[in-house]
Amino acid sequence: MFENGQIAAPLIMALTIGISLLGLFQSPRIIEMCLFRPYHFLRSRQYDTMILSGFVHADVGHLLFNMFTFYFFAFPMENYIGTIPFLALYFFGLVVSHTCTWYKHRNNPGYASLGASGAISAVLFAYIVYFPTTTLMIIPIPVPIPAVLFAIGYVAYSYWASVQNTGRINHDAHLCGAASGLIFVAITNPEAIGRVFS
Repeated sequence: MFENGQIAAPLIMALTIGISLLGLFQSPRIIEMCLFRPYHFLRSRQYDTMILSGFVHADVGHLLFNMFTFYFFAFPMENYIGTIPFLALYFFGLVVSHTCTWYKHRNNPGYASLGASGAISAVLFAYIVYFPTTTLMIIPIPVPIPAVLFAIGYVAYSYWASVQNTGRINHDAHLCGAASGLIFVAITNPEAIGRVFS
């Protein structure tokens, strides 16, 4: 899996797993410190939480789902576009998704979120643009799903979950992260976007 000197995807994955598990089982204060709170983001200058919140998760299931998705799409993406562009894509997705969250919840002092979903959604949708004929498998459904149909279903589910607005998992980030992945490819490689819609 580690091809052509890959370093970013393995490092991000290791840090995310390590920090998340440390927060979940050793020091819950780590998670509390990293939570992204839109109401306090500007008021209390909690600027670092826009990035730090992407390295902690709500529970083991949340972590496993995100890391499973990250493993299968981030590693080949870094190999395909290179380490620096991959890092730019990942953190662009993280920042854009949290910017959307800030705008929606900026006046809600009780709202907080965490997780790498926005960044991973950006990677996933960039991957779909570059490899639109790929089929994806969703546990526990044992049927290959065309990447484009998966994208439509993913956006629909994320919208529904965002409307429900339960827990600290940031479903809004899924939508904005997905959009940021498309925007990133449109800016850095417009020909790839053109091939998808041609």
